[in-house]
Amino acid sequence: MSEDKLPEAAHASAAALDPFADPGLPAHEPRRTDIDEKAAKRAERQVSLLFVISMLATAGFIASYVSIDKYKIIDIFFFGKVGALNLALGCTLGVALFCIGAGAIHWARTLMTDEEIVQERHELKSSPEDREAAIREFQQGAADSVIGRRPLIRRTMIGAMALVPLSGVVLLRDLGPLPGVALRHTFWGRHGKNGLTTIINENTGKPLRPEHITKGSLVMGKPEGLDQDNHEYLEEMGKAAILLVRLEPDEIKSKKQLEWSYNGIVAYSKICTHVGCPIGLYEQQTHHLLCPCHQSTFDLADDGAVVFGPAARSLPQLKITVNERTGFLEAVGDFAEPVGPSFWERG
Repeated sequence: MSEDKLPEAAHASAAALDPFADPGLPAHEPRRTDIDEKAAKRAERQVSLLFVISMLATAGFIASYVSIDKYKIIDIFFFGKVGALNLALGCTLGVALFCIGAGAIHWARTLMTDEEIVQERHELKSSPEDREAAIREFQQGAADSVIGRRPLIRRTMIGAMALVPLSGVVLLRDLGPLPGVALRHTFWGRHGKNGLTTIINENTGKPLRPEHITKGSLVMGKPEGLDQDNHEYLEEMGKAAILLVRLEPDEIKSKKQLEWSYNGIVAYSKICTHVGCPIGLYEQQTHHLLCPCHQSTFDLADDGAVVFGPAARSLPQLKITVNERTGFLEAVGDFAEPVGPSFWERG
């Protein structure tokens, strides 16, 4: 073989041994913003504009939350009827977060240094030299980000990042103010004739009679007049939902509980007194009601007392009777105590 063919043969042999050899990095090509200061200024203004839009969207989020009625419904083409407040909050918060992300990406792709660097893998334990190198690289990265030389970007970014958390702070309003009287009164006490409210089967939507509640069954009830087309339906059902169970009168341990029942039928709040989960697991033999969230267990034959779990107080009982004219079960007024989770204002 001639000498001029030896390099070609060696190359072919190496390619055959390692067909997936690392080709290495291509030569670095500068971007337009690297060589044209006008283009860099234009990119700076674009990034800043995105951060400013984010700030305006955050302000719009807060304004929407304060000014738009939570029950207001609007009709949007293709989407139908939607809640105006939810739509406004979603759009403004989405724009605020998107503009921060888009601004950061545009900043990185147009103004930050984009030199390609290969870093070989090393042991997990870094040597002192490597730690010093990391600090130098961090400092170099801070310099390469040009944040020190681009005050407009720095100020608008800080403004956008400082304002967007206010969205979460404003939403904390839904955790307060203090419960006050919100849990002390339910739909049972607001409606009905002469303090009596017909009990409706939550599943069928029809009034309940005593014979509809058989021993061993668990029936879900709600007050008459609380329908799904009511704009307060979800809010009120979260407090007014009840469970009805038939016990033998001699199984009821409390005199007050017996007086508040009708022929052994007792009605209790469906809302767990721990953190407000809906209860729906009934053990017929023990008359225990189990909350599926944290396993709080209540004895329906003993004033709904807590027998296990983290709940701190008994389930509130609803006093019931029967309408002699219609034969329907009715609630006598409201719960005597607040429903749902315990809170520091109960006392």
